[in-house]
Amino acid sequence: MKSFRIKDTRALVDCAMGRKPVDLVIRNATWVSVQSGEFVPNTFVGVLGERIAYVGEETDALIGPETVVIDAEGKYLVPGLLDGHMHVESGMITVTEFVRTVVPRGTTGMFIDPHEIGNVFGLDGVRIMSDEAALQPIHVFVQVPSCVPSAPGYETTGSTITAEDVDEALQWDQIIGLGEMMNYPGVFLNDEEVHQKLMSTRLVQKAIGGHYPTEDLGLPFHGYVAAGVGDDHEGTRTMDAVARVRQGMWVMMRQGSAWHDVAALVKAVTEQNLDPRRFILCTDDSHSHTLVTEGHMDKVVRFAITQGLPPMTAIQMATINTAERFGVDQEMGMIAPGRFADMLIISELSEMRPEKVIAKGKIVAEKGKLCIPLPEIDYPAWTMNSVHLSSEVKADEFRVIIDSDVANVKVNVIGVIENQAPTRHLKIVVPVNDGELHANQYQDLAKIAVLDRHKDSGTIQKAFVSGFGLRETCAIASTVSHDCHQMVVVGTDDENMAIAVNKLRETQGGQVVVRNGTVIGLVELPIAGLMSNQSAEHVARSADSVLAGIRACGCELNNANMQLSLLSLIVIPALRLSDKGLFDGEKFEFLPLYEEGGEHD
Repeated sequence: MKSFRIKDTRALVDCAMGRKPVDLVIRNATWVSVQSGEFVPNTFVGVLGERIAYVGEETDALIGPETVVIDAEGKYLVPGLLDGHMHVESGMITVTEFVRTVVPRGTTGMFIDPHEIGNVFGLDGVRIMSDEAALQPIHVFVQVPSCVPSAPGYETTGSTITAEDVDEALQWDQIIGLGEMMNYPGVFLNDEEVHQKLMSTRLVQKAIGGHYPTEDLGLPFHGYVAAGVGDDHEGTRTMDAVARVRQGMWVMMRQGSAWHDVAALVKAVTEQNLDPRRFILCTDDSHSHTLVTEGHMDKVVRFAITQGLPPMTAIQMATINTAERFGVDQEMGMIAPGRFADMLIISELSEMRPEKVIAKGKIVAEKGKLCIPLPEIDYPAWTMNSVHLSSEVKADEFRVIIDSDVANVKVNVIGVIENQAPTRHLKIVVPVNDGELHANQYQDLAKIAVLDRHKDSGTIQKAFVSGFGLRETCAIASTVSHDCHQMVVVGTDDENMAIAVNKLRETQGGQVVVRNGTVIGLVELPIAGLMSNQSAEHVARSADSVLAGIRACGCELNNANMQLSLLSLIVIPALRLSDKGLFDGEKFEFLPLYEEGGEHD
């Protein structure tokens, strides 16, 4: 990668030897040496350009008339935090705006998988994100999406990324590896296209990201690991962490806005005493509101400490472990000579609130405020035109007609699990009224529909979902619907569902809440229907209106809009809805909406 190319290492040696002054000095610091697991007081660090030249006892030989000197006053000097797995698009903001928001929190490196925009615009969308990543003042590495679509033949996306596309992208400067391999059946069933992508990545010795969401740790799991998949963030149980580490994988413990898996997974370390070296902290999906009000990797490290990890161990899981996983520990992940000068000055490790953030040798943030300019990015016009619905949708298109004279049917229902990505497969007896199935607020039964916004085919697939607790006449719609990013809408009333869908048709994407025929929450996301070109604070306020609107409809779920966005992600069990029908993610097959008769399960 271009950012790793040092023209002449002799200058660093000259500084380390005291023959040449450095550009920046940090003195009187308590060095958090993640490589040795020590807290070393009275440490002196010298920085030349973007890199660290010297770490050790104080020496005046490195200080010249132009050297900037920072007195850490005994505070901790921590390596910059790295997010080992995340999707920028989940913040609903651009790469640059994401960086603007998280750098003051101490994030100096991100490993992003832009498969959201890839599912809308293919490799062109990935290229836009990669080019923007290269302009940032911190390290933003890109993994080329492995599964666009996530499950070929079972859903329709806006574009595809082929094995040949992967070969091309692996040569780009910002590409660090292959993104999460979500088509896990394709791996253990030896799908040719899937394995071509895996082998291409192994040939260039880059990382292969994992996505193994099923609880089956039998032969399919072993087959998945044997293909060379090196990490996984989909485990939700302690035994999942144990199994992955024993098989040589890196366990990525996520704590984003809606997926909270650290508490369960970290017990493999705190209770079962596994070596923490193969454990990594990450966010996966962070909503803009979370980024603005709670933080990014700083938040994850704080939480991990509350779960019993020593601060040193938690920091290692967000620095050196991540760097080692991606093979960049010679460049970052620790405070040591030759590495990029990515450092945080922090008073209390348990609080993880940086007073100063240094990235690539520059002071980039102080006291929670960014203090450097960021690149100005103009997204091309074609990225703002991704919602292809040629005509308004009518309310009667959401009717669920039953071609039978039965009094009731047993419906296959998607069951939402709060703060987790998997769903339940429920079977609920629903009465048939006038030849139709209806939503039932008292039964916590809402309609869900997926509309084709990519090809303008007019396809609308309908099913039912439980767990939102909607008690009003309302609907929630989103063009953020992983990973196909078709339009998804959940509601208790057909009219409100139509109003919600048509509002997003008008805005070219976003999320909206409609109650009693009136829009009460809206965030506009015109870039691919996934991201805003506004500030994170603006997006957070708009997204707050969506969350407030959802609560006004009776839903008490944490980040219910993110739960909604996963209901079409068919590569995570148990039950989902794609534009092709109701899908069983365990058996990898479509199911009928209902069976005639029956009792509650």
